[in-house]
Amino acid sequence: MDKKFLAGWAETDLTPEKKVRLRGQFAERVSEYVETPVLATSLAIEADGASAVFCACDLESVSLNLLAMVRERLAALAPDLDPRSVILSATHSHTSLEYDARNIDAGNSLDVLREFLPEEVFSAGQDAAPDVMGDEEALFWLADRISLSVSEAWKNRAPALCSNQFGRAAVGMCRRVCYDDGTAAMWGDTNTFNFTALEGGSDTGLELLYFFDEGGKLTGVAANLACPAQTVQHRTFVSSDFWGKARIAVREALGGDVKLLALCAPAGDQCPVDLIRWVEPESELHDPNVERKNPLKRKADPSMFDIPGSWKAGRRVANEILGCLADAEREKAVPDVFLHEVLEPELPVRTVTGKERDEALEKITAYVEKAGNREFTYEDNAKMHVYAGTVVRYEYQQDHSVFPAELHVLRLGNVAIASDPFELFLDYGNWIRAQSPAEQTFLIQLANGSLGYLPTAKAEAGGHYSAYVSSGLIGHEGGSLLVRRTLTEIRRQFGRPY
Repeated sequence: MDKKFLAGWAETDLTPEKKVRLRGQFAERVSEYVETPVLATSLAIEADGASAVFCACDLESVSLNLLAMVRERLAALAPDLDPRSVILSATHSHTSLEYDARNIDAGNSLDVLREFLPEEVFSAGQDAAPDVMGDEEALFWLADRISLSVSEAWKNRAPALCSNQFGRAAVGMCRRVCYDDGTAAMWGDTNTFNFTALEGGSDTGLELLYFFDEGGKLTGVAANLACPAQTVQHRTFVSSDFWGKARIAVREALGGDVKLLALCAPAGDQCPVDLIRWVEPESELHDPNVERKNPLKRKADPSMFDIPGSWKAGRRVANEILGCLADAEREKAVPDVFLHEVLEPELPVRTVTGKERDEALEKITAYVEKAGNREFTYEDNAKMHVYAGTVVRYEYQQDHSVFPAELHVLRLGNVAIASDPFELFLDYGNWIRAQSPAEQTFLIQLANGSLGYLPTAKAEAGGHYSAYVSSGLIGHEGGSLLVRRTLTEIRRQFGRPY
């Protein structure tokens, strides 16, 4: 590779001045204040004719329509940047902006529910108050701000050095609980005789990439962790969750100009909450999925549903970043290889049978009749979206058997980087990392689209939220294909074909 290696950083505030709807729960929440700003952090790299811009956003997800709008704006803001080289990802914060997110042209569960609900029930709370940013307004706000972050990072690129390091931060844990009848439940109660095991493992590994200017000054760090930003997920304030706290701690130690690119690794079945050593939330969450009838007092982490928990998790990440810095400074260099390929494998759509569709319609009808004209509750919304989503999938699969998911695979020296647009279960990431020939493998989920959960075969058999057919577009057959296609490209880039 040409020894000229360029890197540039930019950071843009995504926090609007208005109140916003908060994305990520079935119950509507409107922000009361800003706890920590939500940001778009971008890192542009270029060498030997290849380029990439990573943009990590403190959002619940990055929809396909938002991605398209950002790329469209980049044509004017950065005409010499290939928009397809942009990797736009989300930290999966549940305390960030709701916006008009659209991913596939398949209708949605609300369209189905509208057919069954009285208009006054369906429309309750749908219109934003005058002082609350509307969903469409939020979409345009985000597209403008994110494209600005990407273009500024691209313009800021300059000769650079980098160093890959490895740390450990115990933040993510499996959030699916298995029982002795073969079922599983997201956020399930483990304090019961019928509990058998957590469905999956956890990954404390923290993949780190440090960047320096040519004079050796640290400019920023990319950190890759298998855990979504969900320590304050039910609260009613704007927050960048534990990544915001990690950012604060890093800058207190290293200076305010140091950037932190927060990359969420495959973690569809992970969360910061220890379901074995359950610690009660500090105040009610109004979420039946996390209610405990007889919770025991535990000596463990602070509540990972509250601000103290977000600080604990953030400091764990920051401490590793700071602890690995000395090694990074000793080993910084110009990477000898930089490659970037964009793949679009056609993954099979997870399908439902006609019988499953009919059963879903029966469930919706019966539930609505029982509810009468009362306003739907959190539990109503959660249950009915599952069945309505099943109906939507049945209609979609009549004309769509596969979906071309956008995947990115890069090689940076001895490091492999790969992205996907799913909430990918941890096992898939483990399979890729275990078989990758790279010294380190960075994996970025919820990138360039938000196509739902991608569960394992074991999770599909166990059922419940995140493993329902309505929870995501692709099933385990597509997950296996994604793993194989990603590994094939990584091995090709490292000269180790199968």
